[in-house]
Amino acid sequence: MAIASNPHRSAGLQRQPAILLGLVLLFASAMVLRLGWLQLLHGSENRERADENRIRLLARNPVRGRILDRHGQVLVSSRLIYSLYLQPKDLPQGTWPALRDRLSGLLNIPQKQLEQRKRRGPGKQEYRIELASELTPEQVLRFREQAGDLRGAQVDLDVVRSYPHGSLGAHTLGYTQPITEQEYKVLAKRGYKIRDRIGRIGVEAAYEKHLRGTWGGQMVEVNAMGEIQRVLGDRPSKAGKDLVVTLDLPLQRAAEAALKGKPGGAIVALNPRTGAILALASRPTFDPNFFSKTVTTQREYDALFASPSKPLFSRAMNAYDPGSTWKPVTAFAGMASGKFPPSTKLMTRACITYGGHCFPDHNGAGFGLIGYEDALRFSSNTFYYQIGVGVGSMPLYDAAVKLGFTKPTGIEIGYEESTGLVGNEQWAAKGRTWGKPGTTPWIPEDMASMSIGQSVVQVTPLQLARAYAVFANGGYLITPHLVDRGLDWTAPPRRTKVDIKPSTLATINLGLRKVVQEGTGYAMNQAAELPPVAGKTGTAEDSTGGPDHAWFACFAPYPNGEIVVVAFAQNTPGGGSVHALPMARQVLQVWAQQRSR
Repeated sequence: MAIASNPHRSAGLQRQPAILLGLVLLFASAMVLRLGWLQLLHGSENRERADENRIRLLARNPVRGRILDRHGQVLVSSRLIYSLYLQPKDLPQGTWPALRDRLSGLLNIPQKQLEQRKRRGPGKQEYRIELASELTPEQVLRFREQAGDLRGAQVDLDVVRSYPHGSLGAHTLGYTQPITEQEYKVLAKRGYKIRDRIGRIGVEAAYEKHLRGTWGGQMVEVNAMGEIQRVLGDRPSKAGKDLVVTLDLPLQRAAEAALKGKPGGAIVALNPRTGAILALASRPTFDPNFFSKTVTTQREYDALFASPSKPLFSRAMNAYDPGSTWKPVTAFAGMASGKFPPSTKLMTRACITYGGHCFPDHNGAGFGLIGYEDALRFSSNTFYYQIGVGVGSMPLYDAAVKLGFTKPTGIEIGYEESTGLVGNEQWAAKGRTWGKPGTTPWIPEDMASMSIGQSVVQVTPLQLARAYAVFANGGYLITPHLVDRGLDWTAPPRRTKVDIKPSTLATINLGLRKVVQEGTGYAMNQAAELPPVAGKTGTAEDSTGGPDHAWFACFAPYPNGEIVVVAFAQNTPGGGSVHALPMARQVLQVWAQQRSR
């Protein structure tokens, strides 16, 4: 039987080659278009990506600039250490256990430590893992002798910050720390690397740009396995610049020594003419070398950051009740008001009642009829109650502002300082920062306390030193600073004339001199080699409820001061003449020895 042919099927078979050819042409065209898109339109971009996959930049960190004292003595430097690294991309698969055991035996490093470090991963080291740091010369030599058989391991030089004097000047000099991921997002645009370290506080932070330098590195070619094939280029890192600060190493040492044995405190020494800080010490303190360690435990961090003594907290720039060292400010306000001129004499007594409280004189009897000079010499409370209450809170506040209180001093590390407090009627009417406006009025008891630097007055040791510089230099408000920077620190706006009459200055200074000659500061004369000193003792109740503070603020020589020293012993009851004055005397003795050379 004949089978009839299907014309449609034949036509379909005849079209199959054409369809297949069309598909081949379509895919070929797509490939050509894709290749054209990749090579012609995005060729340079893709070549760049290929290079990025093929080329690696091995960064070389810069050496940070040194910090030197005013005589050129090294306060902060950098040192080189050898560290052991694992480069995972250069480690043949499955060879880590053997390499670990080999390194452990060769370098006498526990296998457990090497394993723990490897598990942490590269972290901020990018392409390598730190297995051990601060290798000894013997360990380095052993490694280099066997380096050819230790593929995947490397010993390299690192630069770490070094503080040769330990805790000396720690709050002032500061320390460096690795940058955080959040900081890196911003600082990467300025040339920082994820492995970088940055000044965290003090001079290290304030002069970061000057000290840090710039990164260098090696450009190397790697294969698909990440193994280095050849070096394509080398750019050395650029060291940071050295920085000379105004600190005087012998004076700083004397200040630190004077603070020993105190639960807390601070000493400030500065040049009253220029504002150059010669010593700035705080206690409790810390060793900034802690932050140069490549590995620290959580326990070590907690011991420093969670310590109840707050060793990272600078007492020199924190505010406290100043006590009787504030009385020259009240004297200034009294004479500036015109109500109590320099010739004023007032009757002092056992106590004077303000509001519902009888405010006593410290001797329990008063000192009879006396003027400003003897009131400073005896440190009479009832004399200054009468001056302060008679003037009022706002004129006393204005006098304090003229002497630099209630605002930053201008020091470069000012982001760490408190502006303090000088209470007044307006401040109280606004709620005293803790109450509702109108519910905390200014009362007579406040005015009495304000007059002698208690309760509603808190100042920093640095602010007090700046104010006493006005008395020492003939009436100029200076800017405390740690680096000269080639500026004229005796010219505006860095030094400005205070609106204070010569007669007011002379009266206050004569009173301060009498304090040392025959008053509460007489113990200063135990150091016979000192030039004439003028100053004021202070014993202040701690408004936070702790034991009394001890103060002594002074300048020398009288009447034209060349140095101002403020000594503060936190919660050290017994009086400024007993505790703070000897601290200041120790610093002045070292200064006088240097001055006589």
